[in-house]
Amino acid sequence: MASNIHPTAIIEKGAEIGDNVTIGAYAYVGSKVRMGNGCEIHHHATVDGNTELGENNRVFPYAAIGGQTQDLKYKGGNPGVRIGSNNCFREYMSVHAATSDGDFTVIGSHNNFLAYTHIAHDCNVGSHVIFSNCATLAGHVTVYDYVIIGGLTAAHQFTRIGEHCMIGGMTRIPQDVPPFMMMEGHTPPKIFGINKIGLERRGFSPERVEVIKNLYRIFYRDGLNRTQAKERVAQEMDINDPDVARFLEFVNSSQRGLV
Repeated sequence: MASNIHPTAIIEKGAEIGDNVTIGAYAYVGSKVRMGNGCEIHHHATVDGNTELGENNRVFPYAAIGGQTQDLKYKGGNPGVRIGSNNCFREYMSVHAATSDGDFTVIGSHNNFLAYTHIAHDCNVGSHVIFSNCATLAGHVTVYDYVIIGGLTAAHQFTRIGEHCMIGGMTRIPQDVPPFMMMEGHTPPKIFGINKIGLERRGFSPERVEVIKNLYRIFYRDGLNRTQAKERVAQEMDINDPDVARFLEFVNSSQRGLV
């Protein structure tokens, strides 16, 4: 099906536009953009830079995707943004390109980014995530699948948020948040339980939820440091269990430490 492009939209020469794409009034698409089938770019939205969009993405008014990094270390070149399919980018949200030549800010599929959210340079965001209004990622942040981040929350550079986490609004994220956890707070932020309802909604059995609850107890309720907690898990739990193994893998690979 032919695309529907408003006569006032600006599509720079060199841009590659798929089939059945809608581009609204006064929208701007840069010359290096590659846009998949079925995308919808609302009026006054911008998609620029070395940016690749998959299929069926929606970019709402005044959102800006693919702009130059704000990182002062930027020295030119052709860094960019790579985005999957079926994402929703609401009003005034922004996604910045990576800093170094050849690197990319990466976003998966089936995500919902509400108004005024920001994804900075070199972030890696998974799939099926929700960012509430004004949630902000600094550079090099990794967000795994099925994460929900509350409004006005900010993540420090190089932090990681594990899969199936839920982060409360107005939370400061200075360190890594292990998978399956719920976190909230500012000074200091705290892990205060597992994301039980979220896990159940995604089909986790009661047995799996109980395993994750035990991980939380050992790491956050038994008064142990991280080394002692890992030893306790090895003594009391099946380290070959997929959820236990994933949790320990995340803990062992942490560079900034755990919240």
